[in-house]
Amino acid sequence: MRLLLAIFLPWLQFFTIGRPFAGIICLALQLTVIGWIPAAIWSVYALSEYKTDRKIARAVAGR
Repeated sequence: MRLLLAIFLPWLQFFTIGRPFAGIICLALQLTVIGWIPAAIWSVYALSEYKTDRKIARAVAGR
């Protein structure tokens, strides 16, 4: 679900992963038609980093 959000509303996805300043910057980028594609790519990349960070935190907490 977050992946679809990252593609269609990139700025909102940043707010769901706890990065509001990046969300504001992404919204400014997304307001330009040309900036939509880089904003979506950035959002998907940030989402993959978020998922990786959560997996690492779970692995460390399990030790």
